[in-house]
Amino acid sequence: MVYIISKRDGPHREEVAAKDFLKKNRTKINAVANHLTGGRWQELRNPTPPLQPQPSGKLWLTPPGRPREAEPYVRISLNGRVVIADLASGRQLHFVGELRGKGQSRYFALATRENGIFEPLDDGICEVLADLERMSVPDEASEGRLEQIISGRLGLDAITKSVE
Repeated sequence: MVYIISKRDGPHREEVAAKDFLKKNRTKINAVANHLTGGRWQELRNPTPPLQPQPSGKLWLTPPGRPREAEPYVRISLNGRVVIADLASGRQLHFVGELRGKGQSRYFALATRENGIFEPLDDGICEVLADLERMSVPDEASEGRLEQIISGRLGLDAITKSVE
């Protein structure tokens, strides 16, 4: 834009002439600007809104149905935690204990205050599993046996791991 500064108030003759020239030649000026910028000039003057994601018809969130009953099973995690988990959701229901030690000297430690656990097992579960304290668990076969013993004593279905 051209501005002419002088002591006189109001639009000046040169300013009016320049504005009139720009107004009459606006299409030609825009065409030259688009040619020089490769079409970017028009994009800057008339920005198009970014495309919004279109719904694909798939439901991303299914509403929860009636609450499912938990299907508990005994699981020994890779880090040695022995838990009772829900088969459907995978959530931990109870912390039973952990495997301590390394290699052939691994053993089962029940979740009690004496073993340094802040939230110990319920007294009923602890009484049923008390004789498993310090049970040797040197390998994966022993882990499987421990899972089966705990499942049997607590009346849970034993779920076997498939080893491939």
